[in-house]
Amino acid sequence: MQPWPNLEVPNLNFVAPAPNIYDSASESNHTLAVDREVKIYVCGITPYDATHMGHAATYVAFDTLIRLWRAAGATVIYAQNVTDVDDPLIERAQQTGQDWQDIAIEQTELFKQDMIDLRVIPPQHYIGAVESIPLVVQQVEQLRDADCVYDLDGDLYYKIDKSQMLGAVSHLSRHDMIDLFSQRGGDPHKDGKHDPLDPLLWRHERPNDPAWDTELGSGRPGWHIECAAIAVHYLGETIDVQGGGSDLKFPHHEMSAAHAQSATGVSPFARTFMHTAMVWLDGHKMSKSLGNLVFVSKLTAAGIDPMAIRLAILAHRYCEEWEWTNAGLEQASRRLELWRGAIARGGPSGDYAQRIAIALANDLDTPTALDIVDEWATAVTTGSPSESANQSDSQKMVLAIDALLGVK
Repeated sequence: MQPWPNLEVPNLNFVAPAPNIYDSASESNHTLAVDREVKIYVCGITPYDATHMGHAATYVAFDTLIRLWRAAGATVIYAQNVTDVDDPLIERAQQTGQDWQDIAIEQTELFKQDMIDLRVIPPQHYIGAVESIPLVVQQVEQLRDADCVYDLDGDLYYKIDKSQMLGAVSHLSRHDMIDLFSQRGGDPHKDGKHDPLDPLLWRHERPNDPAWDTELGSGRPGWHIECAAIAVHYLGETIDVQGGGSDLKFPHHEMSAAHAQSATGVSPFARTFMHTAMVWLDGHKMSKSLGNLVFVSKLTAAGIDPMAIRLAILAHRYCEEWEWTNAGLEQASRRLELWRGAIARGGPSGDYAQRIAIALANDLDTPTALDIVDEWATAVTTGSPSESANQSDSQKMVLAIDALLGVK
């Protein structure tokens, strides 16, 4: 699957500090490596309702990380999946009468356009679940060789007791895990399972269900094995950052890591687990099940500048829950107008660009970074012409705002 087109990111005239990022597993901050090739995997969409503001906030956050990481000297290799066959997508097709493949293609293309509009750097490896099936089959065979698989009525399950990953990222009790597992695609109450938390690796063919003929039989992949197989194949046995929304800590990230580690025999799968917080709307978490969604494409179709949308997202810490409001979007639009006015007028850049990078290195403190640009823009627009007429100097801020914050 092809990602959206690459975009030019300007080089800075200084080296940014290394990102210091909160790790969900250790519950402490990690300084990421910058002196070598680094690898990040961010879980992608299930394309049946893209791209709501929760999606946008996640991918803008990781885009900001990648921008800073590159500015600090790292060579970043980025992979992302698209779960283009899964239960929610098939259920949507049944509800609407559309073909599930048509929905997947339509929504994936819409997501790509939203990423272009928001100026999100594309991954080098953008892999669909369907095209990953050979990789899944290979990894399931490796798990079989490691005695981590059992057959239950034709379905293949992973023996979760072969791993120490349960609770390692989410820090949940077993009782809470079983409760959440059933809400997030698991089947803890299925008769015959060795452990209620054993995840599905391969689902054998059912009537009216997509299936592929493989060495595992006719069927389709489970959810967690998809990401494990893609990440190991394209990034290697150990990656630097596993990323996604906070709802992926359990079961998805713990079980994907368990699969990868059992298949390769290498631990850890990820050195850092980074998660974005949920976005709220009208007092409730934004979710497909509730239908309380704000879509990027609908905002841009209504004439909202995508850079204002990006600024509205960056006004909040990625790791703290926040609420989308029209007032927040209006404030972002005013901020964008202030910045563009300052750039048009021109003025001294001082050490503002370095201060932006320092703020971002502190666990992506984007609100502080935006305040620093506000400080510069206000100084330029309120200064006398003789103090603020340096257009070439203001271009340093143009480059920093673009390179680090992704705002054009």
